[in-house]
Amino acid sequence: MVNSFLKEKYGISDKILELSKKADIKAAEAYKKAEEICEYNSLRVLKAFADHNVSEAHLGVSTGYGYDDVGRDTLERIYADMFGGEDALVRHNIVNGTMAIATCLYGVLRPGDTLVAATGKPYDTLEEVIGIRSGSSGSLKDFGINYRQVDMIDSKVDFDGLAEAIDDSVKAVIIQRSKGYDWRDTYSVDGIGEIIAFVKSINKNIICIVDNCYGEFAEEKEPCSVGADLIVGSLIKNPGGGLAMSGGYIVGTKEAVEKVSYRLTCPGIGRECGATLGNNRTMYQGFFMAPHVVCNAVKAGIFCSALFEELGYEVNPSSDAFRSDIITSVKLGSEEKLIAFCRGIQQGAPIDSFVVPMPWDMPGYENQVIMAAGAFVQGSSIEISADGPIKPPYTAYFQGGLTFETARLAIMLAAENVLSESNK
Repeated sequence: MVNSFLKEKYGISDKILELSKKADIKAAEAYKKAEEICEYNSLRVLKAFADHNVSEAHLGVSTGYGYDDVGRDTLERIYADMFGGEDALVRHNIVNGTMAIATCLYGVLRPGDTLVAATGKPYDTLEEVIGIRSGSSGSLKDFGINYRQVDMIDSKVDFDGLAEAIDDSVKAVIIQRSKGYDWRDTYSVDGIGEIIAFVKSINKNIICIVDNCYGEFAEEKEPCSVGADLIVGSLIKNPGGGLAMSGGYIVGTKEAVEKVSYRLTCPGIGRECGATLGNNRTMYQGFFMAPHVVCNAVKAGIFCSALFEELGYEVNPSSDAFRSDIITSVKLGSEEKLIAFCRGIQQGAPIDSFVVPMPWDMPGYENQVIMAAGAFVQGSSIEISADGPIKPPYTAYFQGGLTFETARLAIMLAAENVLSESNK
């Protein structure tokens, strides 16, 4: 019945249907592992809600200054507990993950300090924040903050290079969990812990900041549990569960979070102000749903790897690899195939399925980018999406999927488009 529907309504060929069946068989054990992690994390979230006596009162609205917003303050305590930190900021007015990271950097660094990137070049949108791209204004560089980058070797941290980069001026080290637009493995939480332990063995006072975007709930623990001083992410990615309409979070040590709160608002005010304006309900509900939604996205990524392996493409991670985030990379080899892939994902989105993605000069990116995103919340990466820079080797970065069943279809449409492009 399902296959007949896919053939009749979406034009999925017998070849893609057959390869999809093989992909599901290949991925069965990986699906099972994702579901086990989902169950564990779902129960942890439920227990956190119970431990903090969450009630209807926590879902209410505050306005103006937002003093004594019990819903906001309790949600921040839940995030701190769940992510292994001492304190947290969870705010709807953090506009994206880049802002959350920037707020941390400006919060803990001072003129003359040095920031070290331990995992190579950070995500493109941070280049102007740091000041490593010409034309940026108000960057860390403008404020006299130095930057050193330790490039990775064969997708692994160069520990010797990291040791050489750390001197008495180094105040913070930033670690990017996900691959960004690089062809490398995502760092597991334990892998992040090894980097942090190495840094702390040189200087225990260095603040270790983890860009945790795309990784939340993919594993059974988060980077604060292995020594991170600050971890940051966006609510329109994993922890918002597809329901939070905006926002970001910052979790870490009490001292570090307090410093960051003074940057988020201002010194003397910090975390005490910040009206929630009716966002508490979706932020709570989204966090409750997040482990299940992330599981769907992880399974979608596993299927994507398995299907494109069947088609003969190089993927990262492989279909049988353990996953520490929701991103799957597919090396397509040509601009035409990258565009075809993204257009297939767009066809399978619930919103704007009729839109035809085109490469464009996206703010914050060095190269043109093509982006497929048909989401209920604009830019929500936990919903079905795919993107990639228009440059060799023309790699598509697929992520998200509120439901596995519909994400599976979008991936099949992408495969169908790529196959058609190959046959031209």
